[in-house]
Amino acid sequence: MAYTRERLEEIEEQTLAPYAIKSRNSRGRKYPEDEAPYRTCFQRDRDRILHTTAFRRLEYKTQVFINYEGDYYRTRLTHTLEVAQIGRSIAVALGANEILTEAICLAHDLGHPAFGHSGEQTLSRLMKDFGGFDHNKQSLRIVTELERRYPEFPGLNLSWEVLEGIVKHETEYDIADARDFNPELRGHLEAQIANIADELTYTAHDLDDGLRSGMITVDMLQGLSLWEIVCESIGWKGGTLTDMTRHQIIRRLIGMTVNDIIQSTEQRLRESLVRSVEELQRLPYNVVSLSEDMRRRSRELKDFLYKNLYRHWRVVRMAVKAERIISDLFNAYREEPTILPKHVQENIPKWGLERTICDYIAGMTDRYAIEEHQKLFDPTRLP
Repeated sequence: MAYTRERLEEIEEQTLAPYAIKSRNSRGRKYPEDEAPYRTCFQRDRDRILHTTAFRRLEYKTQVFINYEGDYYRTRLTHTLEVAQIGRSIAVALGANEILTEAICLAHDLGHPAFGHSGEQTLSRLMKDFGGFDHNKQSLRIVTELERRYPEFPGLNLSWEVLEGIVKHETEYDIADARDFNPELRGHLEAQIANIADELTYTAHDLDDGLRSGMITVDMLQGLSLWEIVCESIGWKGGTLTDMTRHQIIRRLIGMTVNDIIQSTEQRLRESLVRSVEELQRLPYNVVSLSEDMRRRSRELKDFLYKNLYRHWRVVRMAVKAERIISDLFNAYREEPTILPKHVQENIPKWGLERTICDYIAGMTDRYAIEEHQKLFDPTRLP
């Protein structure tokens, strides 16, 4: 028996929570299309995101460590896949729409430039007088304008709910600007899940990569309450940190945090008495959240990572290099636009010079940006 789209939509109606978004109730797409016979609209959105050029480029974009620093460190792509997995797990437990959550998770970092947050901060500074730059808006720009895969429309023509989830992506380091997507409403349940899955993922996995790199040591972590609780829960009393023990610790950290999110959110949902998507979005607070105890412990760990990993001299040194590379490229292209590839120059009349340059640089991988910089500024390199 084949499960048609209509049958899948019926299953959603029967199984999802009343405050979850059902694909049957989607506000639709900007450009009308016939729906797929065997996929819901959110499945179709998820699949379109996966097949984009922007998604493939995430493989060679920085999370914390530059791609060539080692094969085992997270990249922006592996981070995104891990966010999607954790987001799905939370969504299923809370009766949210798993596929919508996954689609938002997969798209949340499409607009990130090379070199992680250093690259974003540099482009933001360079574009200050030309409309600005942040990766949330760039992610939206990619899926609505820049990806050209369909002759009938620009972008991917994603459903309203996925676009709203992308626009309202917020973490401690990312603040949403939702002026075109009901700014008076909070993100829907699935968007909130994607946000917290992102925060959980980068905290746990940056700790993992920091330990693997040697920038963080076991001794440095002594006294952190969450670290102590996790180590005690697996029966590890210190000493040499083997790869297996590190895997156990990170796995337990993620599991404990996910369980806390689910239990805390379920309690908030019960207390809020919400019975619809709009009621949830009109609450004066996010329902998807850590408990107070876990939030305090997580805050302590984040502060530790900021001080000891994100501000480590090796990471800062690479950030300085990244700023130089991106600034040099931007200024060179602006001074002499004819050195831009022909297909990029063709966008200048439509988007303007600076926005065209910004789009081009934002789409670069770490490796491509480094090579392009060498070609432009090393006279021994062929163009």
